[in-house]
Order: sequence, then structure tokens, then C-alpha cells
Amino acid sequence: MAQQGVVLDQDHFCCSICLDLLKDPVTLHCGHSYCSSCIEGCWDQDEQKGVYSCPQCRQSFTLRPALKRNNMLAEVVEKLKETGGAQAAPSELTSPAGPGEVTCDLCTGPRKQRALKSCLMCMVSYCQTHLQPHYQVPGLKKHKLVEATSGLQEMICSSHDKLLEVFCRTDQQCICYQCVMENHKGHDTVSVKDEREKKQNKLVLSQQEVQQRVQQREEELKELQQAVESLKLSGQAAEKDSERIFTELIRSIERRRSEVKDLIRAQQGAAVSQAEGLLERLEQEIAELRRKDAELEKLSHTEDNIHFLQNYQSLSSTSVSSDVPSISVPPLQYFKHVTEVVSELRDKLEELIQREWSNISTTVSTVDVFLPPEPKTRADLLPYSCQLTLDPNTAHRNLSLSEENRKVTCLNQEQPYPVHPERFTFYPQVLCREALSGRCYWEVERTGDYVDIAVSYKDISRTGGNSYFGSNNISWRLRCSSDGYTFRHNSVDTAVSGLQSSRVGVYLDHKAGTLSFYSVVSDTVTLLHRVQTTFTQTLYPGFNDYWNCDGSAEIMKLW
Repeated sequence: MAQQGVVLDQDHFCCSICLDLLKDPVTLHCGHSYCSSCIEGCWDQDEQKGVYSCPQCRQSFTLRPALKRNNMLAEVVEKLKETGGAQAAPSELTSPAGPGEVTCDLCTGPRKQRALKSCLMCMVSYCQTHLQPHYQVPGLKKHKLVEATSGLQEMICSSHDKLLEVFCRTDQQCICYQCVMENHKGHDTVSVKDEREKKQNKLVLSQQEVQQRVQQREEELKELQQAVESLKLSGQAAEKDSERIFTELIRSIERRRSEVKDLIRAQQGAAVSQAEGLLERLEQEIAELRRKDAELEKLSHTEDNIHFLQNYQSLSSTSVSSDVPSISVPPLQYFKHVTEVVSELRDKLEELIQREWSNISTTVSTVDVFLPPEPKTRADLLPYSCQLTLDPNTAHRNLSLSEENRKVTCLNQEQPYPVHPERFTFYPQVLCREALSGRCYWEVERTGDYVDIAVSYKDISRTGGNSYFGSNNISWRLRCSSDGYTFRHNSVDTAVSGLQSSRVGVYLDHKAGTLSFYSVVSDTVTLLHRVQTTFTQTLYPGFNDYWNCDGSAEIMKLW
């Protein structure tokens, strides 16, 4: 029975430092026992402090106690070893630290145990066994315990060797209370807990922005994948139809047939290659965003305030370097027009092939996977600035041109313009010389109560009521007045609400079929109205100044 009792109580005969059965046991004045080598090793480390303490109860001794062997404990331990109890004790008490885990600072020997808590007062990490005094000794119960961390030294002020408990908002760093009275006197300071709570809320917003960005990019990825698949199918269909049509033609067009097939394959390959490159970059960006989201999630749950604040600045930014613009995929037509053009060519004679060949090659080259993003700021628009001049041959005789034909003013007196078939004779209107296609941006400074800013096809009528900008299906007009804005196309008026300003910006994306009008104030643009249509011809900017309004419109130089 005695032996059974010894086995049941074997935990009491383990050294709390090495967690193994006592070897050459010694007992301190406080009653706790240790291996002679273990306690000597601990005190050797504390030699510089000049104070020696019990690792369990923290009772201190000014002089290093002279250790004597506890013969009774040594005999009990020997009996435990003889009964085989030595194998059971350590396995029940130990939990060896794994890779990357914090180890107990008090454990000695080859098997250091995993630390459960770190004490901010002792600046030591403890395993389950060595932690017990902090739950049992009254003085140690007041110590602040946190989850085990290897960064305890990061929580101590390097200047004053005190706990970092204050955050200086002025200098954006963690400091101790003594720092507040010295180097940071008069600064805006709060507790690290309060600052953590404030930045925790910002961290949540940053994480939400990252998650929204992930969602947006995933949607763009899916859309682009669908577009690539449709592009491949459309290209395959166009190639097949072209092959069928050209087979029906006479041998004289065999050379052209091969060229068309090569054009389609080359354009399809280039577009697919470009899109696949974007797909890979999008996937990489999404992976990076997910990685950052995981880091933000991990940081938001850490209980270590100092670790949180010291890593917040580098992780809170939502920006992730990206050279991939927002992607807009056009309507899924792709090579549809190629087949139509080739079908027309099939019905024409040999002498027409050379003239129509340019139409085929141009149509193939217009196939694209995506359109560039719509500009959102004035800085985005300015790279598309174009130089425009008014065409005197189109100016109504009550319009005066000045500033190198960039400014038009409505006058009561007719100007001595010569007769010209392109001159407006019914309304006080004028067109620019330049024909616009692609992407173009220009700004107009206006005066007076009424000024119309328009774009039109060149074949608009110059006489009669149908020549009025916006009163037909080949012109688009924004009226700017002291009462606000009105858009007109094909005789249909649309009220436009927006910021009143004397300057209006106009952005044309001919290929995308968009025409946008902006209110411009300083370096800020506000969208007034956007048209989405299909332009079949090049466009010419135009202006209309109301009769007797003494209004003017000037095309501004943007460079």
C-alpha cells in the first residue's frame, strides 16, 4: 500500500525547473525543493542582480543560501526509480514546445516546455507547472499575465527599462510613463489600450475595403474569363465562316483568303495573350489581397497591444501595388463584323477586292477583349486632351471668331464671311476643323446666359430647322444656362442636375460609344451627363450662342 501511495504522489517529487524526478535534491528555507544543479543554474543567471529567489514562491534571499542535500527526498526518489514511476511522472506534467512556440524561461535541460503565459511584471514566460505560483502566491496574483509571447523585450522601454503602457499620438510610438514626463512632455498621449481600440475600428474598415477589393477583382476575373472564352469561340466561328466563304470564290482571291485567316488568328492570339496575362496578374493580385486580409485578420485578434500597434502602420494601408487597371469588357461581338465584311466581298467582282481589303483588315484589328476604364478625375482626363480650332467656313455670320479661332462670340452685327456651302445660315452655330475619333478631351470656358456645347457628324444640315444641334439623330448638345443644364438629342430634352460652373469639360470615347460632360471647378471634375450609344462616323465639336445674349465660348489650352 505504501508503494501505491508513493506512485500516486510522485508529482510532488519532480523538480519544477527541469520537470523531471529530483536529482540530488535540495530544499530551500521556503520549503520548495529542486535539483541541486537546477537551482544553482538559476541563481548563476541572477548573480548580477545580487538577489536570489525561489522560482515558485518568489521568496527572496539577500545572501545566496548554502544548499544542503535533502537525504529523505533523495531516498524517496530512488525508490520511485526502482518502482518504474519515473516514466509516468514527466509525461503527465510536460508539454514540450513545438517549432515556433514560446518556451518556458525557467525550464532547463534538453526538453524545454511550451509556455502558456507571459508575465509583464516578471518579464518571464511560464509553462503550466512554473505558472502555478502566479495563481497561488498572493503577491504574484497581482502580476499581469498575457498569452505567451516571444516579444516581451519589445514591451519594455529601452531608455527606462519600464513597461510600455502609453501611446504618444504626436510621435506615433509606444512609450512608458517616465517618457511622458521627459521626452514626450506636452505631447498628445493616451493608454495603449485606448489607442488600440481606436485603431482597431480603423483596422476593421481597412479590412472591409480589402475584402471589397477582393470581391470586385473576383468579379472582374470572372467577367474576363467569360470574355476570353467568348473571344475564342467567336474567333473560331469567324475563321470557319471566312474559310467557307473564301472557298466559294475563284482562285484569284486565294491569297487574300490566307491573309484574312492570318489576320484573325494573329489578332485573336494577341488579344487572348493580353487577356491571359491580365488573368494571371489578377489572380496574383487577388492572392496578395487574400494574404493581406489574413494578416489583418490575425492582427485584429491578437491580444498583444504592443505587437498590434507596432505592426498596425505597415498592415493598415489598403493599398496593394497593382499595375492592372479596372477592366471593362465590351459587348460580346468580337469577330462578328469580320464574317459580314467577308460575305459582302464574296458577292463582288475581282476588281473590287483591292478596294475592300482595307475594310477587312481594319475590322479585324478592332477586336479587343476589354476597354480602358472610364476616367474619374481631371488628372485622368488631361492625357486625352486634344487641340481644337473653330472652322471659319462653318461659322454663322453673327458669330465672331478670335483667340486664334478658339473663341466664338455672338454679335448683333454680321461678319463679312464669304459664301461657303458648309456655313450655318439658320442658327448661330459653328463647328471645329478637327474630326474626332478614339479618346479625346477638351474644356470650354463660357460667358453669357446661354451657350450650347455640342458634337455632330459633319453631314449635319447647314440650313433650316433640322440644322439645330440636338434636334436630329446625328448631333448631341448640352445647353449651359444660368438656370442649369439641359441635354438634347434627336429633339428629346433631358434635364441635367449638377454643379454650376463657367467651365465645362467634354470627354469622347468614340470606340466605346460614350460622350461625357463635366462641370470643372479648379482641378475637380463633376460628371453632369453621359451618353452611351454607337458612333458610326467621326465627330466634330460645335457651339451655338443664343441671339442677343452677348455669350461666348472659348476652347481652353490644356498644356
